[in-house]
Amino acid sequence: MAQEAKYTFDPVDIAQMRLRASLSPARRIQVMLDARELAVGLMRGRMRKRYPDLSDREINLRLIEELSHARTSFSRP
Repeated sequence: MAQEAKYTFDPVDIAQMRLRASLSPARRIQVMLDARELAVGLMRGRMRKRYPDLSDREINLRLIEELSHARTSFSRP
């Protein structure tokens, strides 16, 4: 019998939810894109530290590879 995945979540930050609800749709999208840019930048920095001899192009290719793998590896609830 297959074991069911167990999902746990951090407590909801009510003040943060109210702040997001007060934003315009365009601003919400901008906040999301800013968060994505930060996450990708952190990943790129980690790869740069791990593979210091790779060119920017090679780092970007590894980044795309990692993001593609993550998309296919983790199922959503």
